[in-house]
Amino acid sequence: MQRIFSGIQPSGIPQLGNYLGAVRNWVALQKSHECIYCVVDLHAITVWQDPKLLAQQTREMAATLLACGIDPKAHILFAQSTVQAHLRLAWIFTCVARMGWLNRMTQFKDKAGKDRENVSTGLFVYPNLMAADILAYHATAVPVGDDQKQHLELANDIAQKFNHDYGVDYFPAIQPLILGPAARVMSLRDGNKKMSKSDPSEQSRINLTDDADTIALKIRRAKTDPQPLPEAVQGLDGRPEARNLVGIYAALTDTDHAAVLREFGGQGFGAFKEALTALVIEKLTPIAAETTRLLDDPATLDGILRDGARRAEAIADPIVTEAERMVGFLKL
Repeated sequence: MQRIFSGIQPSGIPQLGNYLGAVRNWVALQKSHECIYCVVDLHAITVWQDPKLLAQQTREMAATLLACGIDPKAHILFAQSTVQAHLRLAWIFTCVARMGWLNRMTQFKDKAGKDRENVSTGLFVYPNLMAADILAYHATAVPVGDDQKQHLELANDIAQKFNHDYGVDYFPAIQPLILGPAARVMSLRDGNKKMSKSDPSEQSRINLTDDADTIALKIRRAKTDPQPLPEAVQGLDGRPEARNLVGIYAALTDTDHAAVLREFGGQGFGAFKEALTALVIEKLTPIAAETTRLLDDPATLDGILRDGARRAEAIADPIVTEAERMVGFLKL
């Protein structure tokens, strides 16, 4: 089976956009791939984090991934900082990568903005650690969104330069894993903005642990327009909030916008929101219950992460040790 690696930052409990855009795909990939999944707490500290909050959010993210269906026995789930091979290979790759390559990374420019002289150097060399995350396991595929494709190209450049510089054919090429159009979930308060945990309005998002009453309230208050739902997809043009709610329903039922409009087209938002509320509650209630159960049993949760780290280290350590030998580090 092809080995894939993917990581997610510990932002705490994921929201519906994280689930439909990424986590649900991670669960599905377990049927066809050898999966190594990681809560990337090392990447998180490229911006300052409250230490207690970081540890808490790392556990929360891990618990939610497990509740969504990640299987820690058949596959691997761990916290990035608990496997030292990532840092060892990242330093080698930081010495292999070139300033010009990193300067071209558009995500750094977007995050740094006009204050790039005051952001951490970790944010600048972030892609080197990402390359190490993947190549420490000789993973050959990574599920990526549009914002990470450039980083994956850089990871391949680093791998090729390492192989060239040391006269080896050691690190494999990484292929982006394209899973079809990802569900793009937008804010419930503004259909032109992505749903995000950083939005100051709690009403803008549905968290995976929201209870039924909270979900119902948020969907009832979700912004819409005065017109009924159209009967054809073209009728969603220029109606971002309507498109968003229809898209959420389509993603949760594994259909498309057209199928949803065949069922609800011509109706007002009142009836549609009731159906959407029932669907979201049905899908998220089991996830919320299992997340709560895991967080209430930290010893079991930490044991799962500890076992994942041990199994990840067993794969990565020999790969990185051999890379260090190629570089010329003493192995006494």
